Amino acid sequence: MSDNKPEESLRRWRLVLGRFAERQLLNCCSGADARRDAALDRIYGESYRRRGIRTGGPEGNRKNPKGGAEPPQMTLPEWFGEMRSLFPKSVLERVEKDALGRFGMTEILDDPKALAELDPDPSLLAALLAHRGRSDPVVAGKIRQVAKRVVEELTKKLRLQTSRALSGARRRGETTARRSSARDIAWNQTIRKNLKNWDQERRVLIAEHLHFHAAARRHLPWRIVLCIDQSGSMATSLIYSAVMASILATLPAVTVKLVLFDTSVVDLSDEVGDPVDVLMSVQLGGGTDIGKAVTYCEATHIAEPQRTIFVLVSDFCEGAPAAPLFAAVRRLAGARVKLLGLAALDEAARPAYDRDTAARLVDAGMEIAALTPEHFADWVAGHIR
Repeated sequence: MSDNKPEESLRRWRLVLGRFAERQLLNCCSGADARRDAALDRIYGESYRRRGIRTGGPEGNRKNPKGGAEPPQMTLPEWFGEMRSLFPKSVLERVEKDALGRFGMTEILDDPKALAELDPDPSLLAALLAHRGRSDPVVAGKIRQVAKRVVEELTKKLRLQTSRALSGARRRGETTARRSSARDIAWNQTIRKNLKNWDQERRVLIAEHLHFHAAARRHLPWRIVLCIDQSGSMATSLIYSAVMASILATLPAVTVKLVLFDTSVVDLSDEVGDPVDVLMSVQLGGGTDIGKAVTYCEATHIAEPQRTIFVLVSDFCEGAPAAPLFAAVRRLAGARVKLLGLAALDEAARPAYDRDTAARLVDAGMEIAALTPEHFADWVAGHIR
C-alpha cells in the first residue's frame, strides 16, 4: 500500500500513538498491526501502568477509571516470540534497551529463556549497568551473565585485529618476498625488481615478484594509562575501554593501568585482566571531576613520560573548576607524554561532548578524537613503533 494514501497514514499514526488513539482512530489497527501494537504496548504501556493509568478500554486515558478493562498482558516468552516474528532485529534490540534502561523492567532477567535470548549487545549492557546499582543481588548476578557474554563477543572480535596492529610494526629497511597483505608491499623495491616487465604498448608494469616489508616485533617497554569517565553518557565507551584494556594488557612489553572516575577516582589496574569485574564495579551517573582524575594518574602512573600513552575517555563535561585539568594536561604534554582524549570509543564513534573544553585541551597539548576500537589500536600502534 502506498505511503501517501490516507488509510496508510492513519495506520501509521495509530501505531505511533498507541492505545490512547484507539477511540479516535478506530479500526486502523488490525491483523499483524494489532499484534505489533500489543507487543509494543507490553513495554511502552508500562510507564503509564506504573502511574495507575490504564491504557485499555474506552476510558483508557483516565486515571483509575471505574469502567473498561485492561487487556491481558502477554508473558515475557510470548512477548519475545511476538517481537521476533513481527519486527527486525534492530527494532527488538532497541525495545529491549528501552525496557531495561528507561523502564527498569528487570523482570526480563527473571525469565531464563528471555535472558538466554537477549543479544549480547554493548548498548543493552550499558542500560543494564545503569540499573545495576538499584537492583537486588539476584538481578546483579544476571546482569553479570549478560556482561560476560558481551565481553566474550567483543574480545573475540577485537583481539586479533588489535594484536596485529600493535605487535607487527614494519621495518622499512628490510624487505621479504614472502606473501603478506597489500598494505605491507615495499613499492620502491617491487617496482625496481620488475622494471624489465614494463609493457610499452599497454603502458603497465607487470609485477611478477612482490616484495614486502618484514614484520618487526619490538619489545620496548610502554605504559598505557586509560582514564575512563563513568558518567552515564559514557557507558558504552566504558564497556569498550574495559575490553580494550584487557586486550592491551596481554601484549608483550606493555603495561596497562586502568582508572575510572566521576567525582571520585577508582584505580582498577589490578583488575585490568578481568573486564567483567571492572564493569560490575562501575557506578554510572553522578558528577564529574576530570581534573582530579588526570592529576591522580599523573602522580601515580606516569613514571617514564616518554614511554607513556595517556588516554582520557570522557565527554569533557567538567563539573569541577577546569583550571587543574588544563594545568595537568600541560604538565604531561611538557613531559612528552603522548596524550589522547577520546570523546567516544565504540563502534559508532559518534560523540556528544563539550567542544569548548575539548578545544582548550587541544591547546594544552592533547589530541582529541572519537574512534572505533580498531582505529584506536592503529593510533596506539603508530606511537609505540
